[in-house]
Parts: sequence; C-alpha cells; structure tokens
Amino acid sequence: MQIDLRNDHLQVRIATKGAQLMSIRGADGTEYLWQGDPNYWCDRSPTIFPYVARLTGGNYTYQGKTYSMPIHGFAPTAEFSLLHQQSDSATFLLEDNEEFYAMYPFRFRFLIRYYLQENILHVEETVENRGDEPMYFALGGHPGINIPLEKGLRFEEYYLHFPECRPRRVEFTPDCFITGREHPFPLQENKLPLRHDLFDDDAIVLKGVPGSVTVRSDAGTHGVTLLAPDQPIYGFWHMPRTDAPYLCMEPWSSLPSRTNVVEDLEQQPDLLHVEGGGTYVTTWSLQCF
Repeated sequence: MQIDLRNDHLQVRIATKGAQLMSIRGADGTEYLWQGDPNYWCDRSPTIFPYVARLTGGNYTYQGKTYSMPIHGFAPTAEFSLLHQQSDSATFLLEDNEEFYAMYPFRFRFLIRYYLQENILHVEETVENRGDEPMYFALGGHPGINIPLEKGLRFEEYYLHFPECRPRRVEFTPDCFITGREHPFPLQENKLPLRHDLFDDDAIVLKGVPGSVTVRSDAGTHGVTLLAPDQPIYGFWHMPRTDAPYLCMEPWSSLPSRTNVVEDLEQQPDLLHVEGGGTYVTTWSLQCF
C-alpha cells in the first residue's frame, strides 16, 4: 500500500513496506527522489533500523548469544502499519514480533512520522523500549536524490555545499567495514564538486558536519538540503563505478562494524541506547527548492 501527502509545495508518496519514501514531487512537477532502476539501484529511500550498514559476517553478539541481521537491519523490507494519516502527515509503526526476535532480541515500537512544512519534508523517528533492559540500536536515512534535477544539466555540474566546517572522512576497508581511522577531508570553499568517480570506492562517510548539507548546481534553480542536526555522521553514495544519475544523502546515528570484529551491541561505543521503558526521538528533514 502507498500513502500520499501533499501541501501547496510538495506531494509525497510513501509505501507501507519499509515505510519507504517513493516520491517527492514539487509544485512545478520536479521529481526530487530517485525512482529506482535495476541498472543502478532498485531502492529509493530505505529506512535504516536497527543497525547502520554491515555487520561483520552478518552477525553480532548480545549477552553471549550470536544473532544475524541483514545490511541496514530488518526495517527496509518490513511491512509497517499505518497508524495515522492526514492530508500533510502520516505515521507508520513497526513492532517487535517472533520473526524479529530471531534477529534482534528486544521488545520495541518504532514509529516514523512524515509531515510537510511548506517545502520541507520532516521525518520524525521514535524508538520505544518496551522491555526492562537497555536497548541498543542505530538509525539512519538513505534518500536518493535525482541528479541532475533539471533537463540540460549534468551530474558534474552539481556540488555539495557544507556549512563552515572541517569534516573528517571515516576510513573503510574495500569490503565496507571501518578501520577505526579518520582523515581530514578538505573542501573547496565549503564545496565538494560531484564526480561519478568519487564513489568508485563506495560511500564517502563524514564526521564533523554541523547539521546540514545542500546539493545544488549554479546552472540550475533546484536543489535539496538535508537537515540532520541530531546525527553525527553523514554518508554520500551512489552505486560504485557507474554513472548513476542520483546521490544518496544519508544521516547516520552510528557507524557499521569494525573490520574483522563481530560487534557486541553492549560494547560498540557509538550505538544509541534507551533504558527500559524509555523513548528516543529524532528528526531529519529534506528541504526541496
């Protein structure tokens, strides 16, 4: 099932499977969201929960027991329930069940509320721990943005514009696990000009970005700003070694596993956690212009 939201600026479509964004269309007809293409990447904007990216061997441990979970957790392929819907907002719910217990031994409610505010789409995520023990998890967004956004422009005419900052790039192994090292990532007047070969070694993952980043072209009028002030990590990606006409702008709460380490959820230092009976709420947003 798919749900439509709209206001005077945006029309948004969301699927109950994965609570995944399927379309973000402007009032002039501009489609901001990548529409999926098996030649490059079939998804559009997967929901990341309860782990970001890869686990070593697909496994982790918790209280001495080993569990297996797919990349980005089980949320991307799970069927969410529609809790509430208005013309410009909708709330989706995912709850623990026997299938999830085999992968993730916590009692939880995970809610995603999408709502429109003029030309901004907000994504509010709520994690409720329904158990007595601390619950460990990670969250992230994975929206693919069409690049170019206008006819007659090329991917290489776009750039990422950052606030004043000195970001650090998280080092990954060739098989996409972290090494534990970080390196300065210099920008050109707070800009990163886009080229397809930037992603030949997979994602560019940065720390030290203060809350927002914009993709745009000086030759066009449309762009997108990702606002994610709560998230300490920003990932940028398209399918490696291709000329894919999109860019994923990904807010992450945490990093994937370390290389050759099967992570213990209670020990991985950057994971979020909520005490028994507690709640965690965060919001990231896409401003489309």
